[in-house]
Amino acid sequence: MIIKNISIFDEDKKFHFGSLSIKNGVFSEHFDPDDEVIDGGGAYAVPGLIDLHFHGCMGHDFCDGTPEAIRGIAEYEASVGVTSIAPATMTLPVGQLEDILAAAAAYDNASGAHLVGINMEGPFISAEKKGAQDPTNIIPCSTEIFYRFQKAADGLVKFIGIAPEKEGALAFVDEVRKEVSVSLAHTNAGYDDAKAAFDHGARHVVHLYNAMPAFSHRSPGVVGAAFDSQHVMAEMICDGVHIHPSMIRAAFEMFGPDRLILISDSMRATGLEDGHYTLGGLDVDVQGNRAVLSSDGALAGSVTNLADCLRVAVKDMGIPLEDAVACATINPARALKIDDKYGSIASGKVADLILLDKELELQKVILNGSLL
Repeated sequence: MIIKNISIFDEDKKFHFGSLSIKNGVFSEHFDPDDEVIDGGGAYAVPGLIDLHFHGCMGHDFCDGTPEAIRGIAEYEASVGVTSIAPATMTLPVGQLEDILAAAAAYDNASGAHLVGINMEGPFISAEKKGAQDPTNIIPCSTEIFYRFQKAADGLVKFIGIAPEKEGALAFVDEVRKEVSVSLAHTNAGYDDAKAAFDHGARHVVHLYNAMPAFSHRSPGVVGAAFDSQHVMAEMICDGVHIHPSMIRAAFEMFGPDRLILISDSMRATGLEDGHYTLGGLDVDVQGNRAVLSSDGALAGSVTNLADCLRVAVKDMGIPLEDAVACATINPARALKIDDKYGSIASGKVADLILLDKELELQKVILNGSLL
């Protein structure tokens, strides 16, 4: 397959007008005149998007723990241009989490987006910043339990969230940091505790600004500690609900586009109508682009997929298109340590590609070198 007349997002993170070739499911440097030719009509050619933190869509939740749920999620995500996924778990009982992870390990990846990892948002978090997590299932950091999780997942757990202010957290980081990316998640940590965790080897922040102390001039908290730790990457939910656009722009100025990752944090109502849903066993009400706990009105994930988050970041928040694309493609690939296969348009990499028109509306999705 040859796709011509397109603006290609190259590895230099800039768009260059030209053509690209796909052979045997990967991007190729060789152009065969006998190959099928697709005219891209001047569209942007962007690597397939990668969402490394979301919970579900189309009535499914990753924590349903069934092949049907994972397949439904994967097929919807691919249909909107998200071609690789690392769904997130909630704070649930340990045995239930093991069953969910085992179901993911057994998933056949036969259709839809590639299941490339799992992001464990709990259960080693803080009740003070629980957000939409069930506090009855929060437990202290445990290396023994983490290794049970990883065994059940057959190595698929790529991120494990912790609250670094809790007892035993730093020893936990020391023990597991070579096995998994330790992230700071749902934490009440101040600057010193967060910086200590990063100095011990934690290298990721779950949904920056959300479920953590505010970033202020005398108490910079997790945000300030992450900024001061150059090896740390941070997720942001750009749905227009979770974070004010000014704070999104400020984060890009502080961290730069190489250290930020766009995520959706979407839950099972994504792609469906307003109504009553659940997340992590808790009741959620959805109206428009807001999902809140029925009990106290706390935000409960988003109902916006990653492709729409990218559009919001560019069109409503003023983030340069090149920066937003990098934060939804190569940056999450790097954080997941799958950038040798995914995340950019380069010879030998898996040919996952989306074509967007000048209004960033989806025109085509190519998955594994085949047109969906």
